[in-house]
Amino acid sequence: MSFIEGIFNGDYGYLAVLAVILLSTKFLGLASRKVHMPAVVGALLAGIILGPSCLGVVHQTDFLTKTAEIGVIILMFLSGLETDLNELKENGIASFIVALIGVIIPLGGGTLIYYIMNPEGEVTVDFLKALFVGVTLTATSVSITVETLRELGKLSGRMGTTILGAAVIDDIIGIVVLTAITSMSGEGSSSIWIVLLKIILFFIFVLAAAGAVFTVKKLLKGVKMRRRISIYVLAFCFIMSFCSEEFFGVADITGAYFAGIILCTFGSKGYIDQRFDILGYLFFSPIFFASIGLKTNLGELVENPSIISFAIVLLIVAVLSKVIGCGIGAKLCKFSNKDALSIGIGMVSRGEVALIVAQKGSDCGLLNSNMFPAIVFMVIVTTLITPVMLKLILTEKQKI
Repeated sequence: MSFIEGIFNGDYGYLAVLAVILLSTKFLGLASRKVHMPAVVGALLAGIILGPSCLGVVHQTDFLTKTAEIGVIILMFLSGLETDLNELKENGIASFIVALIGVIIPLGGGTLIYYIMNPEGEVTVDFLKALFVGVTLTATSVSITVETLRELGKLSGRMGTTILGAAVIDDIIGIVVLTAITSMSGEGSSSIWIVLLKIILFFIFVLAAAGAVFTVKKLLKGVKMRRRISIYVLAFCFIMSFCSEEFFGVADITGAYFAGIILCTFGSKGYIDQRFDILGYLFFSPIFFASIGLKTNLGELVENPSIISFAIVLLIVAVLSKVIGCGIGAKLCKFSNKDALSIGIGMVSRGEVALIVAQKGSDCGLLNSNMFPAIVFMVIVTTLITPVMLKLILTEKQKI
């Protein structure tokens, strides 16, 4: 093992590290798909196996951290780019109600159990830390939900569209809440009014950027630049990410997300999505998901009984809060009991969005290292059980 570590720690060891990460995430990703699970689960497991939880041969470095950050930005840009605004308009009210209640209940549930259990044994429980644990439960993985519904032939129709729309909306709400909390945790940003002002100014900036992009699009109409457009779009994504962090104190992933939304109605959307998907698939996304595993030490769960019990309770709350919250929202919109339950189950998977949120919390000190494995445990299990539960309920519905 020391020989392998010597290779990885050499002057050109980062090349060997990259090769091992790419191969392991690909292999375990394919293995995950073989058992009808999302590839993201395999990529996470690759990082966990290579990192301190198991083999301990690969360690987090500044290079991997910055590369993973680019991976996060690309992932969030693609999430925005994949947004279907027409579908959101058709089922907008139902999606918004489902998303809103599906954010409030998990947010309150996560905050409450942190206060009650106090897993870190603090003399006085930090409200922002408790609130942040709640934030990690609010997000829904759009990609995992869509993939599962597509495999089951349920993506189209009112139920599928509502799940997709609600997943997109609750990600937006979650990102706004994340921005508010991370801004309040920074020095000189404790006032909620300052935070709200920054967020308002950020959205004004987004609208101005959207106006500028659409103006440029009209001016360049008819100009052939198909190959160059992906370069311009990538630069635009990075500029939005930079401005968000640098000038508004807003998370860079938020800027990337809205950059994708601004471009989601463009005629070249398919071409852009293909190019960025290749960019993320080949390099940046595997590095990001593996880096999450590299920063996670699941052995701490075994060493700390209070964290084990907290992780289990967190998982239970993560599942029930989405099923109940989104189910109530669906019933208010006059869905049948079966459809309401399907919508609630379809919103359980947290996936990459929750990992991104957890990573941001770790970076700004709202999520300690001993709490990170509990979040990853919750993400992995909800990702694993959602396709299974959704398949069971929809198959049962077909038989009735």
